[in-house]
Amino acid sequence: MGLFDKFKQVFKKEEKKDLDVYDKGLEKTRNVFISEINILGHKYHKVTDDYFEELESILIKADIGVKTVENFIERLKKRVKDENISDTEYLKDVIIDELFMIYVGDENLTDKINIQDNGPTVILMVGVNGVGKTTTIGKLANKYKNEGKKVMLVAGDTFRAGAVPQLEEWATKTNSLFIGRENADPASVIYDGLQEALKEKVDIVLIDTAGRLQNKINLMNELEKINKVIGKFIPSAPHETLLIIDATTGQNGISQAESFKEITNITGIVLTKLDGTAKGGIVLAIKEEVNLPVKFIGLGEGVNDLKSFDIEEYIYGLLKDLM
Repeated sequence: MGLFDKFKQVFKKEEKKDLDVYDKGLEKTRNVFISEINILGHKYHKVTDDYFEELESILIKADIGVKTVENFIERLKKRVKDENISDTEYLKDVIIDELFMIYVGDENLTDKINIQDNGPTVILMVGVNGVGKTTTIGKLANKYKNEGKKVMLVAGDTFRAGAVPQLEEWATKTNSLFIGRENADPASVIYDGLQEALKEKVDIVLIDTAGRLQNKINLMNELEKINKVIGKFIPSAPHETLLIIDATTGQNGISQAESFKEITNITGIVLTKLDGTAKGGIVLAIKEEVNLPVKFIGLGEGVNDLKSFDIEEYIYGLLKDLM
């Protein structure tokens, strides 16, 4: 019995709270991906080199990533040989099993947020402009407020036009505390924010930052300065540095992750607009190619559509029509 077979047995017994959201949010990807896999199964009843070639093309189109797909196909071929598999219908279960293994693997990458028992949990949000960073912070504020936590938003993206008032608007909407000044030194704003957070006994501090990746050196220096300021107030902070990636940008998102990993310590990914693309396989590519866990995914426009990432619910949403 494969790992995924065991998962399916457990999955049937457990009630997964966000199944419908994952189902709907991954519909575009699933409709394209599954239909092509099924067509391939009708075209080829036996496993051949041509079958593998077309399967490789389908996986790449789902944005699983060229390098990830190449490794995946090699593992699949090995299992076909070792287990003497010839029937393409049976191979579907093996494909699901191996896709699941891409994310789970042998490594213990946690998709959980490092919430602190004592003092504020500081979450630094980074990402290029236009990926939905400020909106994501607002949705996270809403999530934590609904969980009964005291939340503060800190506007560290001080020079982009409209960024500070936009974040302040989210603070008002979510009834969160807010610290921000336009055209000020980001580190000084964050200094003020953390000072206030400690005084007000805040549970969660969400810090926005600039997204100017064009000049890596400047951004790296800015983030280093911010990290030093945070570390002076709370020695173990930031507890998370989350990179926001727009799923609709596809492989460009992988490039952004690689670039940000070079300039600061990224602990996880927030993948927005996953419902708006047929290339939802990018979740697997991020894990395999950048070795970062996805911590949250955006599966709709609504304020409650940002969900904590769950690999089982994701696999269900992606592949349920093959199960």
